[in-house]
Amino acid sequence: MKIYTLHKKQNLPISLEKAWQFLADPKNLKEITPDYMGFNIKGGADRQMYEGQIIEYIVTPILGIKTKWVTEITHVKNKEYFVDEQRFGPYKLWHHKHFIKEIDGGVEMEDLLHYKLPMGKLGQLTHPFLVKPKLEEIFQYREKKLEELFGKYK
Repeated sequence: MKIYTLHKKQNLPISLEKAWQFLADPKNLKEITPDYMGFNIKGGADRQMYEGQIIEYIVTPILGIKTKWVTEITHVKNKEYFVDEQRFGPYKLWHHKHFIKEIDGGVEMEDLLHYKLPMGKLGQLTHPFLVKPKLEEIFQYREKKLEELFGKYK
């Protein structure tokens, strides 16, 4: 059983309060997701993030194939971190921790993602040329979009 890890950090020149306000609103996920993914929230994003929140999406990650994705917000510590876990969707395991902390002149956002692919060895074979590059692309898009929204950290 192969579990993959993706770790990203980004600094932004905004207050902890403003960063948390943005991150704690599930509707903002659409704004920082590439348009080609056809990201559409179907339910559960009608209030600020809380433990136990179930959010349903439709995404089109590859080859135009629409996929239903259901996540649960399993942990929230106000202005420090939250965790989302896939309940139904394309991954065998999806555990995504989002950390945020105040730094000099802004905030540091850190993502730690652990994921496992379906289909055993066949799924693992797709990781280096399909899954990993796609995840890297999505996180690069998000980094660029957050800089457009909030400015570049100096």
